Amino acid sequence: MERRIFLKAAVVTPLAMAGIGCDSSARLAATEDEQEVEAMRREWKTLLAPDADVTLSTEPLRRSKAEWKKILSPAQFDVLWEDGTERAFTSPLDREKRPGVYVCAGCSLPLFTSRMKYDSGTGWPSFITYIPGHLGTKKDFKLVLPRTEYHCIRCGGHQGHVFDDGPLPTRQRWCNNGVALRFIPA
Repeated sequence: MERRIFLKAAVVTPLAMAGIGCDSSARLAATEDEQEVEAMRREWKTLLAPDADVTLSTEPLRRSKAEWKKILSPAQFDVLWEDGTERAFTSPLDREKRPGVYVCAGCSLPLFTSRMKYDSGTGWPSFITYIPGHLGTKKDFKLVLPRTEYHCIRCGGHQGHVFDDGPLPTRQRWCNNGVALRFIPA
């Protein structure tokens, strides 16, 4: 019995001494990271090229599937309108490192910036956050377990899924199909 108490104390004491969950400097760093994410969301237009071919209107854009089929590539149509998924590691946007803005391939609404992007190692462009008001979400049960699907708020095109395994401070991974995006360098 005494040995068990000793072993528990041997495990718990170093954690308590390290201040896990109690260190105010760790909380300060998290707050600074959260402020950085807020700055990314607020200042996203600083990465938008002055002559960029984008729309800033979030007013709904309505087109029939036949109209979308005429203006999109077959791969874009499959992802945006049939909720398809491109093969991992096939999108050049997964390796894109330049400063700029990622817009919906369907309607050119800005969705993400290069500051929001990170290498998740999954083979798809991934982001820790998005441009506020430009994405909508809904539950997706296609793989039995619920996932959160997200889509462009303007045209409704499917972009990808958001997961809770991303880096701090958001812990979010906005996992996007590269074919559903167009990159505009700053």
